[in-house]
Amino acid sequence: MQATETTSVKPKKLKRERPNHTNYTATAILAVLAIFAILGPLYLTVVIALKDPSQMNNVLAWPSKINWSNFKDAWEMTDFPTKFLNTLFITVVNIVFTIITNSFVAYVITRYRSHSKLFNGLYYYLVSAMFIPFNVIMLPLVKQVSMFHMDNVFGITILYIIFGLPMNTFLYAGFVKQIPIALEEAAIMDGATPLQVFFKVVFPIMKPMHATVAILSFMWTWNDFLMPLVLLSNPKQQTLQLAQYVFQGQFSTNYNLAFASYMLVLAPVLLMYIFFQRYIIAGVTSGAVK
Repeated sequence: MQATETTSVKPKKLKRERPNHTNYTATAILAVLAIFAILGPLYLTVVIALKDPSQMNNVLAWPSKINWSNFKDAWEMTDFPTKFLNTLFITVVNIVFTIITNSFVAYVITRYRSHSKLFNGLYYYLVSAMFIPFNVIMLPLVKQVSMFHMDNVFGITILYIIFGLPMNTFLYAGFVKQIPIALEEAAIMDGATPLQVFFKVVFPIMKPMHATVAILSFMWTWNDFLMPLVLLSNPKQQTLQLAQYVFQGQFSTNYNLAFASYMLVLAPVLLMYIFFQRYIIAGVTSGAVK
């Protein structure tokens, strides 16, 4: 018998990839620039809001004496409680009806667009509206709003719901695709109507996207300046953003009171984004990537 020779095959050593120090350096530089770009304006706002006019020689320096009265004066000059309630009413009503109506529209379009040219065209028609700047339709909109007597907080709230439909349809449609249609078929077999299928089966599943749409709608409505400027004709129905005009005179601007007022307006949005930013990222990712 001939002895069989066994050959041992040595595994090849995997080459370790050397870390690319150039990428690390570029990432670190971009991170530092991003920190300054975000925290820089915020620091400047806080510093100016806490100063009095005599300390404005060095704008970047921390105030030697904090002037808390700026917030009290800004509160009174802007009629903050009234303007706050106007802004809060528009924002809350917009969020509630946007979630209900926009999710329903997106659900119907998404479920029927695969076998209906009408719904498929309607989807692209709504999504294409995201690329139309508000400035293009501003003047015709002002005329129509005045004609239908919608130049008030109720009218502008309806417009916010309508103008948010294109973006929200895009987000909701991507999320609806991930929901198994078998759940809806099972509900129909149990005798549920189409409305019951949506509100009792689909609507609760869409909670992550509801949170995302609510946060994005809140930040857009709360921070919006242009639409209230051209549509709200009654000074008593102005929003907080329009109230900032009170600090600007013909020849001068009281920056200390103005920045104190900016902080009062910014605080709700900043707090909401800090506590709910994970819903924004998760919702946009799940809705857009499909």
